[in-house]
Amino acid sequence: MTQGIAKDFSHLFSDECNSRLPSQLKTILPLFADPNLVFLGGGLPMSDYFPWDNLTVESPLPPFSSGIGAKPSGDASDTCKIEITKAEQKSQEGIDIPLSRALQYGFSHGQPEVMKFFKEHHSIIHKMNYQDWDVLATIGNTGAWESTLRIFCNRGDTILAEEFAFSSSISAAEAQGVNVFPVPLDEHGIIPSKLEEILDNWTEGAAKPKLLYTVPTGQNPTGSSLPFDRKQAIYRIAQKHDFIIVEDEPYYFLQMEKYEADPEKRVTKTYSDHNEFVENLETSFISIDTEGRVLRLDSLSKVLAPGTRFGWVVGSEAILQHFLRLQEMSIQAPSGFTQAIIAGTVNRWGQQGYLDWLIGLRHEYTAKRDFCIDTLHKYLPQVDYIKINPPIAGMFFTVNIDASKHPEFATKYESDPKKVEKAIFDKSIAAGVLVIPGNWFKADGQTTPPQPEASSKSEKPNEIFFRGTYAAVALEKMAVGLQRFGDALYEDFQLSK
Repeated sequence: MTQGIAKDFSHLFSDECNSRLPSQLKTILPLFADPNLVFLGGGLPMSDYFPWDNLTVESPLPPFSSGIGAKPSGDASDTCKIEITKAEQKSQEGIDIPLSRALQYGFSHGQPEVMKFFKEHHSIIHKMNYQDWDVLATIGNTGAWESTLRIFCNRGDTILAEEFAFSSSISAAEAQGVNVFPVPLDEHGIIPSKLEEILDNWTEGAAKPKLLYTVPTGQNPTGSSLPFDRKQAIYRIAQKHDFIIVEDEPYYFLQMEKYEADPEKRVTKTYSDHNEFVENLETSFISIDTEGRVLRLDSLSKVLAPGTRFGWVVGSEAILQHFLRLQEMSIQAPSGFTQAIIAGTVNRWGQQGYLDWLIGLRHEYTAKRDFCIDTLHKYLPQVDYIKINPPIAGMFFTVNIDASKHPEFATKYESDPKKVEKAIFDKSIAAGVLVIPGNWFKADGQTTPPQPEASSKSEKPNEIFFRGTYAAVALEKMAVGLQRFGDALYEDFQLSK
């Protein structure tokens, strides 16, 4: 089937976006590489004055047979030594970014050696159903999300998000004067029928949302993952009500099998080849997009390192052009050191080697998830009003608690579940463990004027939850922390072990 081109969504752009013109100074930067041109047009310092002549780093080599957490021995058989020089002629063409270019102004789109790799990677993982798509380098998904807000939203606009969403994403929107309206969730993520009900009954005269912000895989904070049929339903609703879906997917490759309570029945997932691994991954929103109404935010923060501050946004060329214009005036480009190291690493690994790394991550996080849930069942009170939720992706687990079952709910806490939540949080800190109250992630924006039917209200008003992670510490330390959390619950609910 012949692929079409993306629809025009310029009617959804913000006033700021429509006012921003291309940077004339940036249009001349490609001329800097012309050896026949005496370039006196921009404030680009000579690379002779960059104090770094070379950069050497080491990484393990695929297929990472000793595990991705194993330290390279230094032996050539399992160690990849990357030497990046300032001089262009000493660099491996198409693999390395010479420091003379990596540390210079320019390439707001991203250095070609690294962007070529991740565009090819995207094509391997995700099916694209329209022709004019591209990838653009970012400094990570939080920065890309802030740019998305600036491109599409004016102060006073409304967007949609999961009723419990990554707190920084809510803060970024609120700081720009954007109202974040919550969409109800269950254990599988956004409930499409609730989303459609909200939009079908949107207050007459109030502007409808331009964006739906979602973390579909290993959702932060709830750990839920949207199944394919729900993504299809949500995409249909987006077409019906004309909004952009922003899928923020830092945890996409941390997918795992369903938790099995009996350790004897657990099987380490293996793949006959890389194609089987790819086919086993969840279908993304962008893979069902035929119109260019999905923006996908990808990042290396959870698969290589947060400090790389490197990611990429995938979308139609027409929309990404406005990201480029904004970046030329804001971040300029992701760090040159970062791009040089990443390009040198992944281009030596190759696409198959990078998939080996991602498969290794899946194994590591599955083992940590299983240990975490096992330990929670061991140390938390075994009562029907405390529920442990094993995730099938991501870094987070949640523990849901019916606050109304607290023995002092109606007296000391005045029937207020938030007060119970605060008490448990304080007791956990005193016990020496940090887990995050679910209320910190609450999106509670409203339409103006408010809808007569509060479709976004929780069906379990007395339920609270706490988010924890199994990613941040070693297993032994995790066990200590989870035992302390369990002790805090036993004490606060006045239960006997």
